[in-house]
Amino acid sequence: MNNTIQNRKVRVLIVDDSNMFRATVIKGLESTPNVVIAGEAADAFEARDKINELKPDVLVMDVVMPKMDGLTFLKQLMEQYPLPCIIMSGTASEASALEAGAAGFIKKPRNPSEYKTFSTILGTKIILAAGKPVQKAKASGTAAKTAGVDGVVPVQGAGAKIGKVMPNIPSKEDIAGLPLKTREGYIVALGASTGGTDALECIIKSFPDTMPPVLVVQHMPPVFTKMYSERLDRCCAVHVKEAQDGDRLTEGVCLIAAGGYHMELKKDVRGYFVKCYQGEKVSGHCPSVDVMFTSVAEVAGKKAIGALMTGMGADGAKGLKKMHDNGAYTIGQDKDSCVVYGMPMEAFKLGACSEQQPLANIGKALCRHLTEGWK
Repeated sequence: MNNTIQNRKVRVLIVDDSNMFRATVIKGLESTPNVVIAGEAADAFEARDKINELKPDVLVMDVVMPKMDGLTFLKQLMEQYPLPCIIMSGTASEASALEAGAAGFIKKPRNPSEYKTFSTILGTKIILAAGKPVQKAKASGTAAKTAGVDGVVPVQGAGAKIGKVMPNIPSKEDIAGLPLKTREGYIVALGASTGGTDALECIIKSFPDTMPPVLVVQHMPPVFTKMYSERLDRCCAVHVKEAQDGDRLTEGVCLIAAGGYHMELKKDVRGYFVKCYQGEKVSGHCPSVDVMFTSVAEVAGKKAIGALMTGMGADGAKGLKKMHDNGAYTIGQDKDSCVVYGMPMEAFKLGACSEQQPLANIGKALCRHLTEGWK
């Protein structure tokens, strides 16, 4: 290892959209000799500014973030401002991180018992990364070499200002391409459990404000569902809120089932609304994905679109099968991108999935079937 690096403090910038996880990483690195926290950022835009301002030695970055995913940002960064980066993720692969130009990769811990080991390994990787020459991302084509990522022209030279990073989300036109009357009556239903909070964020943040109504069941205790929905509402184009009994569903609205309450889709002469109620656990949970999916299958039929993401157990599998059998378009998250490949695996076994997709593709797949006039 380079003695200069070994004998000086390595300044690290932590980039993750979860305040809680950033705090966990920072606390875990406190005991790592020669590592100091230079700063923190919640997304690529903020990271860009902090890199220019703080000049960190090493970047430690998540993949699933608002506005632009970590791997896309890293590829642009390597062209414009080469900087050692450790990718931490529960969804991306080590191969994809290294291909993007990362100096190292580490899996995010799945439970608190893994935090200590995670911090020790991360600290070691940071020290090693600081002493390595930076490797640029592998070029994906001539356009990438000349125009940068997403059409952003690279600014040459180490230490130069980083060009503006454009959000990698669908435009309103992606959904607005269909006449409103064609989209009328559509419902999008999403279910998840273990690892689902990050997975759902990745998907919901890709929705434009012209999205048909969205219903979500994420296994989460009371109180936390309200905090989660409020956090998503601050960074999503759609309006996200914790569902209340009788809430009406309109374009650009996303309702998240409250902890301890089942949520069902209903319809009257005025349109769609939700029924929320306390009840016995179904498929081991309240709220239950099966309860929500089953009601969507019965009420919306072929105008429903459903996706079942990462989670332990089988909740949602039977409900997604009913949606599929009633003519809905259904997606199951694939094994490689799941934190726990339980719920979508059971759905796949039942033949409930029109297709399986990696997490990064699910939002686009949902939008695609709306814009192509899925009927």
